[in-house]
Amino acid sequence: MSDLDHNSANCAANPAANRVAHHLDEVRQRIAKAAQAAGRDPQAVMLLAVSKTFPADAVRAAHAAGQRAFGENYVQESLDKIQTLADLRASLEWHFIGPLQSNKTRPVAEHFDWVHSVDRLKIAQRLSEQRPDNLPPLNVCLQVNVSGEASKSGVGIAEAADIARQIAVLPKLTLRGLMSIPEPAGDLDAQRAPHRELRELFERLRGDGLALDTLSMGMSADLEAAVLEGATIVRVGTAIFGARDYSH
Repeated sequence: MSDLDHNSANCAANPAANRVAHHLDEVRQRIAKAAQAAGRDPQAVMLLAVSKTFPADAVRAAHAAGQRAFGENYVQESLDKIQTLADLRASLEWHFIGPLQSNKTRPVAEHFDWVHSVDRLKIAQRLSEQRPDNLPPLNVCLQVNVSGEASKSGVGIAEAADIARQIAVLPKLTLRGLMSIPEPAGDLDAQRAPHRELRELFERLRGDGLALDTLSMGMSADLEAAVLEGATIVRVGTAIFGARDYSH
């Protein structure tokens, strides 16, 4: 039996896996519809399945349904999951998307393919120093606090260009683009505004000569607004895996 047939059989025998596959399809359809409304190719938007707080089996089910990129927020939880899913490592892409303390950069540098949440130069420098020589450069995004919320991580828009230029020259890193987590907004126009601000910053940085190709923005509630404003990666968890239980 081929891997694809084996994965399909597993989904058919597992109601939870079936639900994940169904929700993945729904999210992909939402992305495609929004991309088409914006006159964009749906293939230009990558779905990042945010698997934080969900078990390795949920990742395995999503993988069986064709999902390859997964986002994690918590270092120890993600390391345990990566180890549990070591048999799939060659076909999984791991993205760290949560706040990253400087004393936890080494395992992230050693085990992840992407870091979206670089919110200060020191974090980028440590990731650069700690990225193993035998691995390809670590893809990173500069996190920008577009809403100016005191509770949110990220550099301010005014300082983003200077920090981005400093990150771009660090060895063993590739600065791919920008990431943001704007404050929730109720309607589509309000949701689009901060995503538009991030895209405009992205375009200015590209105009200044930085080779950026990634806008990581949009989540379950506002992915349409993000895609309409040019997102190339949307980070979706709840709409795929369901509500999270933080009690543990």
